Amino acid sequence: MTISGVYTALVTPFTKDDIDFEGMRKNIRFQIDQGVSGILPLGTTGESPTITHEEKDNIIKLAVEEARGKVQVMVGTGSNATNATIRYTETARELGADIVLIVTPYYNKPTQEGIFQHFKAVNDAVDIPIIVYNIQGRTGINISTETMRRLSELSNVVGVKEASGNIIQIGDVIGTIVNTGTKFSVLSGDDGLTLPLLSLGGHGVISVVSNLLPARVVAMVQAALNNDFKTAAKIHFELLPLFKGAFIETNPIPIKAAMNICGMAAGGCRLPITPISKASEIQLKTILKQMKLI
Repeated sequence: MTISGVYTALVTPFTKDDIDFEGMRKNIRFQIDQGVSGILPLGTTGESPTITHEEKDNIIKLAVEEARGKVQVMVGTGSNATNATIRYTETARELGADIVLIVTPYYNKPTQEGIFQHFKAVNDAVDIPIIVYNIQGRTGINISTETMRRLSELSNVVGVKEASGNIIQIGDVIGTIVNTGTKFSVLSGDDGLTLPLLSLGGHGVISVVSNLLPARVVAMVQAALNNDFKTAAKIHFELLPLFKGAFIETNPIPIKAAMNICGMAAGGCRLPITPISKASEIQLKTILKQMKLI
């Protein structure tokens, strides 16, 4: 199974402290209409640590209902406890998810062997395609290329979301796994590094910015996948101010603020994530005006 193209890491829209399910439905339909390959509810951008179990089930059901037969549904099911990750992954599978995204266990900082055994336990317990999520900035631990190679040999592990920020490591993963013939997808976890990753032989992106501009991100990725790097680079530089702006504060604060400014369903964030600062909001509005989005 090769995963490629643009998967949007969906925000979870709120009305005060309640989930705006109708707003989420509209956002998903917008994503599908704009040509994404898939949607990702309950990732980092979806504020998954603050979502209750009941809310998670309802979000997955809504996403599957809207996307079935149109685009793939990838669900974030990672935890820092292996047993909990297995339970969440089984629930996502039962509710109709096509793929799961599982983050490296955070806070407890396992060894490389511990990381491998964690993913192997989930792989052996639940029959569903797994994307490994490598993001040291959030978890405190990096997955080494050798551990990633071992993970790529597990029956259900089909790829990695690479958010290490280390383009050399990303290149090593592509060179030692993908280029040796293994069917393994390498997806960017950083919008700004998507084009460099694709130029090395990667397959796509799990994007934050595509919440707002899915068609443009799709166009950039598709151009690169078609080896039209001149067009891809042009779009990259057009989107670069927003790639930067989306991370001027902790994700998803800026992208939700941008969506709110542009009249999309987003709302605020749940604590401990706080509203965007006035200075950052001014900076974000300037970017949106320069890009003629407002």
